[in-house]
Amino acid sequence: MQSEPSHSPHSVELPADEILVGGRWRRGRGLTIRPLDPATGQELTVIQAASVEDVEEAARAGARAAADPAWRSLLPHERARYLYRIAELIERDTDTLSALQTANTGKTRAETTALVRSAAGTFRYVAATLETAEDALTPSRGSYLTMSVHEPLGVVGAITPWNSPIASEAQKVAPALAAGNAVLLKPAEWTPLVALALGRIVEEAGLPAGLLSVLPGKGSVIGDAIVRHPLVAKVTFTGGTTTGRTIAHHAADKLIPVSLELGGKSPTVVLPDADLEQALAGVLFGIFSSSGQACIAGSRLFVPESIYEQFVGELVRRTRQLRVGPGTDPTTHVGPLVHPRHRDAVAAHVELARKEGGRIRCGGAAPEGEQYAGGAYYLPTVIDGLPNDARTCQEETFGPVLVCLPYQDEEDLLAQANDSVYGLACGIWTRDARAAWRLAGRLEAGTVWINTYKQFSSSTPFGGFKESGLGREKGRDWIRSYQRQKSLYWGTDADPLPWAAV
Repeated sequence: MQSEPSHSPHSVELPADEILVGGRWRRGRGLTIRPLDPATGQELTVIQAASVEDVEEAARAGARAAADPAWRSLLPHERARYLYRIAELIERDTDTLSALQTANTGKTRAETTALVRSAAGTFRYVAATLETAEDALTPSRGSYLTMSVHEPLGVVGAITPWNSPIASEAQKVAPALAAGNAVLLKPAEWTPLVALALGRIVEEAGLPAGLLSVLPGKGSVIGDAIVRHPLVAKVTFTGGTTTGRTIAHHAADKLIPVSLELGGKSPTVVLPDADLEQALAGVLFGIFSSSGQACIAGSRLFVPESIYEQFVGELVRRTRQLRVGPGTDPTTHVGPLVHPRHRDAVAAHVELARKEGGRIRCGGAAPEGEQYAGGAYYLPTVIDGLPNDARTCQEETFGPVLVCLPYQDEEDLLAQANDSVYGLACGIWTRDARAAWRLAGRLEAGTVWINTYKQFSSSTPFGGFKESGLGREKGRDWIRSYQRQKSLYWGTDADPLPWAAV
């Protein structure tokens, strides 16, 4: 369905043409970037991006700030106060940050509001775990006392994607700062505005200057400079698998740790006994919320042959009823894609499905009408008739495109669902708890949702298997992944070590 636009591209407060470099707000020395409103295609603002020289300045300032006893020697509960304050300021500015993100990404206001609240919750959770984190007094095996303690790494490079600004930034900046580090934050070139707004909030919270730099720009230039910089002691990246693999190679050359949250082609599984109403609603939400622009999107649907036509037919009917429109319209289900170039890439993927012999059950094109002119819209699309080894079933589309596949029995299901280079997430719809437990243990995915989808908790680790990434975010060990571990031995014997008599 079409949704009449209710949208003014310049109705939000836009950040000034300044970036945060080593504690100073100023114009970048790099290329010009022009963030767009994807609902209209209109230019939101012009920003002079960071340069390689700005990365150098930010890295050196970050190293000084991280080594300064004013930060490094703070007790955990003192450092946590900054994080609590940042959380409060994010919540205070929820409406402003939500509107800014909708303008820059096209997401619905309901989603961007939830993302802002999630970011505040991330800072608050990390602050709480920081206050309660414990080092260990390990069992002694001699006349000495042994301890295991944790220290900051120094400077962390954090590279975030365009599909969930502020939530992604929080999930990297909060634990890195909590661990005692400085952070070089590089937001996606298409969506830098919320990261810059977050930089202002962090500054207002009183964080010592130099601990956070916000360096927008091209990944191939600024991201590469951050990853390669000799002062950067860890890189955390969320984005595409190809870029993640390149970052991992550079990190290996430097022998530094890396966290990678990469792509996905997540299966959603309907079992024969599922509550079909619940499953239909869950499948629609899993793939078409966020306009399908999520690495965890349930983009491969597996349905038993016995109910396949019934289920997919009803799914197609409901998909056609989804309202496509700007994120500022509260009735919108599916907003525009983030950028016209990305919309074109999604359209090319659907054309590939046609060439492979797939049936386009609905969608498969941009919506028609004057209200969509200039916007990066694409209709929610359902495809079937393809084998599981088709490229459309194997490659990440990252848009509102669902491929449907039938299966015969549990073994056939597992063979198809696990036949993927990815292993990020999956969903299971069933009334049978034993079947769900059995499948959850055999499906190759870092997160399994049972009778729900796209739910997250800061207390529960998140990450993928196979080419979906390395490492985990969230959970009580989140901060530790941004620290180095050190062992201390305290001698307790009054006599000299019995090695050689003098």
